[in-house]
Formats: sequence, structure tokens, C-alpha cells
Amino acid sequence: MEKFLLTPFLSAHIVTHMDKYSNNLDQLFSALSDATRRGIVQRLAQGPATVGELSEPFPMALPNLLKHVRILEQSGLIETQKQGRIRVCAIRPDALSPTEQWLSEQRKQMSGTLDRMEAYAAQMLANKARQTGTEHDDS
Repeated sequence: MEKFLLTPFLSAHIVTHMDKYSNNLDQLFSALSDATRRGIVQRLAQGPATVGELSEPFPMALPNLLKHVRILEQSGLIETQKQGRIRVCAIRPDALSPTEQWLSEQRKQMSGTLDRMEAYAAQMLANKARQTGTEHDDS
């Protein structure tokens, strides 16, 4: 069971590895943690929209929606541009790349852990079968 515990080296590696993502990922995940902001991002994935257009499906005052837009803009997920008296918002297509990369790395680590757990369980079954004198059939 010791194989699965974090050694000081592995623990330091994980923390160092997380540091390179920390600030940007914190902002991205924080921005996406709100249903209204996720709705805005989903709408902008279809194409640019004015703040007025974005506000239509949400039952809130325009100043409250603008707070959400500012948070999305500060996180780098969207960009806004003033065109006369109208503010147009657009999604930044590459903005989610850091989250996609981080999630991909997490999937790989989890998959490796599950593979090791499966191998360990198979080894335990084989040892038990040898001890009891029976063979385990995987089919």
C-alpha cells in the first residue's frame, strides 16, 4: 500500500506543477463557477453579442449583468469592445486552452492510478488463488 502514498519528492513535484497554472486557472475556474457566466460564454460561443443581447435571457438588472461580463473579461475568457454607445462581447477561442490542458493532465494521472489499482487488485486475486489452490478465470 505504500506505493500509493505521496513521497516528499512526489508531493513537491505536484505542488510545483500546480504553481505554473495557479493564477490563470483560478481565474478561469472562478469565472466559470457561476451559471450566469457559463450561460454568457455559451451564448458567445455562437458569435459576438451586445451586452443588451446577452442580458435578454437573464432576469437581472443590466448593472448586475455587467459585473458578470467584467469578471469574464478579467479572466480572459471574453473580450469587449465599445462601438459607439454599444458594448460588443466576443469569446476568446484560445482562452480555455489552459483548463483543457490541466484537465487532460488530471485525466492521465487518474487513468494511471486506476491502472495501477487494477494491476494491484489482479495481483491480490492471483496471490489469493495461489494460496487457496484455485485459479481465477477472467472470462
